[in-house]
Amino acid sequence: MSRIGKLPIAIPSGVTITVDSDVITVKGAKGELTVPHLSDVTVSIEDGNAIVTRKDDERIAKAQHGLQRALLNNAVNGVTTGFEKKLEVNGVGFRVGGGGQAIEMSLGFSHPVKYAAPAGVNLVVEKMTITVSGIDKQQVGQVAAEIRSLKKPEPYKGKGIKYADEVIVRKAGKTGK
Repeated sequence: MSRIGKLPIAIPSGVTITVDSDVITVKGAKGELTVPHLSDVTVSIEDGNAIVTRKDDERIAKAQHGLQRALLNNAVNGVTTGFEKKLEVNGVGFRVGGGGQAIEMSLGFSHPVKYAAPAGVNLVVEKMTITVSGIDKQQVGQVAAEIRSLKKPEPYKGKGIKYADEVIVRKAGKTGK
């Protein structure tokens, strides 16, 4: 039995889950998310909990069991509290401006770099920190990864865009004689 899949998902007050044959809709205070309903598992709502069970012990059903529960749990957490990732910009002359749906960055290139976030993702800029927030965990992580890929941190001085909790392993530079 999947350790993740067998855990029930507590449904907070104000959250409604609608189970259809192909999608599961989760509505909450922050918005609405849809999760695909995988074929080899069933989702039932009992006593304020969502319970995911698999139909048989086939290999694909075992794989989908934990996946369905994780996707549904992320949707419930997203519509109640949301998700956020913080990015730090380090480097001499690097600047970040804007906010909302679009930011403009000066990252040492000959031109400013502009990034427009998709709908449902909000960007907040505070000094040299970018906060990516939204209700869809996958979309927030994807936007944060795309922003980081614009100027990855280098190992000698640590210049670039990094996650707030990321540790950059530094290399020793050249030794002068």
